[in-house]
Amino acid sequence: MASHIKILFLGDIFGEPGRRALSEILPQLKKDHNPDLIFANCENAANGRGISNRLVSELLALDIDFFTSGNHIFQVKDIYSYLSKQDAKIIRPYNFPKGSPGRGIGIVESKNGVRVGVINLMGNLFIQPPANIPFESVNEALADLENSTDITVVDFHAEATSEKRAMGWHLDGRAQLLVGTHTHVLTADEEILPGGTAFITDIGMCGPYDSVIGMDKDIVLHKFRYNIPQRFEVAKNDVRITGVICEIDVDQRKATKITRIDERL
Repeated sequence: MASHIKILFLGDIFGEPGRRALSEILPQLKKDHNPDLIFANCENAANGRGISNRLVSELLALDIDFFTSGNHIFQVKDIYSYLSKQDAKIIRPYNFPKGSPGRGIGIVESKNGVRVGVINLMGNLFIQPPANIPFESVNEALADLENSTDITVVDFHAEATSEKRAMGWHLDGRAQLLVGTHTHVLTADEEILPGGTAFITDIGMCGPYDSVIGMDKDIVLHKFRYNIPQRFEVAKNDVRITGVICEIDVDQRKATKITRIDERL
C-alpha cells in the first residue's frame, strides 16, 4: 500500500454543460495532477436535477471513480434500482431515512492499494427534504467504516456555511478530507485544520457560471423580481469545472495539501 494518495474531488456536475466540460477538461487535469482517485458530486447531472442510469454510464466512461450526491438524487426515478446495487458507484446522503434507495457510505480502493472510505451527508439548515442530524449520523458512518479503510473522505451537502464549518471541527482528525457541496459556488477558504483534516466550505460546480447557480440568470431574475413561478432552464455560458486536489499522508492519516481547481472550457 502507498504511503501517500492524491484525490481530485469535483463539484456538482450541472446538466449537459457540466458533463461536456468534464469530457473536454478532465483528461488534461489528469495529466497535470496525476490523481490516484477522482470523485465528483453527480446529483445535478440530468438537466440540473438528479441523474439517470444513462448518465451514470456516460460519467463512468470519463474515468471518474465514485460519485456522491445530495437532496436531488431521487429526482429521476430510474436511478433507484441502480443505487440499490451492491456495486453502485453512487451514494446518497447517509442521514436520509432508513429504507431510502441506496446507501450513504462506500469504499473505493485506489490503484496503489489505499482503501478510501467515502461518506455522504446532508445538512439540516435551509435545505429540503429534512434529514437526520448529520453530526450524529456521521459518527455512525465512521463506526461502520472502522477497520475497513485507510482514510476517510466526506461530502457534506449543505446550505449553511456555519453548519459546514461546524462539521469541519466535528470531524477534524477523524476524516482526512471534508468538502462542502450544494451551493455551486467555489469558496476560497481551503485549509488543513489542526487535527489534519483538509476542509473547504464548498467546491463549487462543474457547469455554466454565467448563471444563477447553473440556471439561466434572466429566468431566475424574473422570478425574484416579480414572485411569479418560472420554469428554470440550464444556462450555457462560461462553463468551468471546479473542485480541489488533496494530498494525504496515509500512514499519518493526515492531509498535507489542499488546492483549489478552477478550469474554464
